[in-house]
Amino acid sequence: MQPSLNFMAYMIYLPVVISVTWLVARTLFKNSKVFMLDIFHGKTELATATNTLFETGFYLLNLGFAFLIMEIARTVETAGSLMEILSVKIGGFFIYLGIMLFFNLYLFFRGRSISKEKRSMVSL
Repeated sequence: MQPSLNFMAYMIYLPVVISVTWLVARTLFKNSKVFMLDIFHGKTELATATNTLFETGFYLLNLGFAFLIMEIARTVETAGSLMEILSVKIGGFFIYLGIMLFFNLYLFFRGRSISKEKRSMVSL
């Protein structure tokens, strides 16, 4: 009987979810600066601070969820079962991460829309 591959599963899962979370967060929050500057009417310091807080929350929420679902309940004994378990765990996390990405985009667009409405009311 082959030894358990559970440890290998964790050693694959963790770097993948951490790296992809970092990549998504970096891309999202690098590009969201434009929205934040628009929302806060060009106030760079306020826009940057808010963007950084959103980014920190994004990391905490997503990495927390990744660690929460990390447990592999059964003993992994074959390479095939290792791939199946990892595909479910990593695939499920990627779907969740995609939903969180679009939720953040919704928040940015919503904030921008509210900001534009307030600007148009002030200019009247």
